[in-house]
Amino acid sequence: MRINPYISEHKRIHHGGPFSINNSNSDIVDFSSNISPLGISSIVRKTIKNQIYSIQIYPDSDSSQLRKNLEHYTKIPSSQIVVGNGATEIIYNFCRTFLSNKTPVLIPIPTFGEYESAAKLCGAKITFFKTMDLEKNIDEFISKIPNNGCIFICNPNNPTGNLLSKKTLQKIIILANKHKTLVFVDECFIELVPDYDESIIHLIRKYNNLFILRSLTKSFALAGLRIGYGIGSKQMAIVLNKINIPWNISGLAQQAASAALSDRFYLDKVKKLIKKESMYLINSISKLKNFQCIDTSTNFILIKTKIKSNVLQKQLLEKKF
Repeated sequence: MRINPYISEHKRIHHGGPFSINNSNSDIVDFSSNISPLGISSIVRKTIKNQIYSIQIYPDSDSSQLRKNLEHYTKIPSSQIVVGNGATEIIYNFCRTFLSNKTPVLIPIPTFGEYESAAKLCGAKITFFKTMDLEKNIDEFISKIPNNGCIFICNPNNPTGNLLSKKTLQKIIILANKHKTLVFVDECFIELVPDYDESIIHLIRKYNNLFILRSLTKSFALAGLRIGYGIGSKQMAIVLNKINIPWNISGLAQQAASAALSDRFYLDKVKKLIKKESMYLINSISKLKNFQCIDTSTNFILIKTKIKSNVLQKQLLEKKF
């Protein structure tokens, strides 16, 4: 049996979650799931209940109505929007479409592991840039921008919580454009930043080398329904929509996503809660022995500790965390 060599070497990223452990206790609190702390809104809950019949109907394979609703939400034409079965599907489709074994890729780390995994499946040549604060090391990072390549940036970054400014990101995009290099910016947590609006979604109209990833999984707590979207040039969107598998988004997910987008006050409530509870958590955890919190701009906290991860996991599971 002949197998693509890149697939033979592929290793799936471990993401944690309740299904990753041999424990049937449903009371365990999942620390690995960085979604909206408010859970699904009442509007989404009502929509799912009312639209449950749609399970028996094939969904719109183009997610046409949802893309129109996303156009209204983002102020970007639906012709430049692609919808995926979770943001991760879009990462893999993007790499499958635009990367090859000749493509140099630059990834600042630590960050979300699926960029590396998806790029490796295409045989791309990856260079890592180690930093805990990309903003502080931006000049050195920019000097590493490859020719005819691709850059992956998570903003705010998972897992550090660091947030890059619009000014810095625009600088990266402009210089990358000169190198004929694509810039993939993951904004899956951007809507959960309480104090700043550093989204560069408006720059989509200006730069053809920019692609932005968003997720309703994080912002609107739709993790189980798997739905995300990407925004790029019209040419990018045409190709990415073309390679989507038929019916990649269930009808129920499309309906729930549209309902979430219509809830105008939901994100404001979420951000107020995150700001309040993050301060409480950081102050409380920092008082514990062997734990140091890294400053964060969003709804999760990276904690530095000398305790081995497997030991810490075992101790937390005993306390149902």
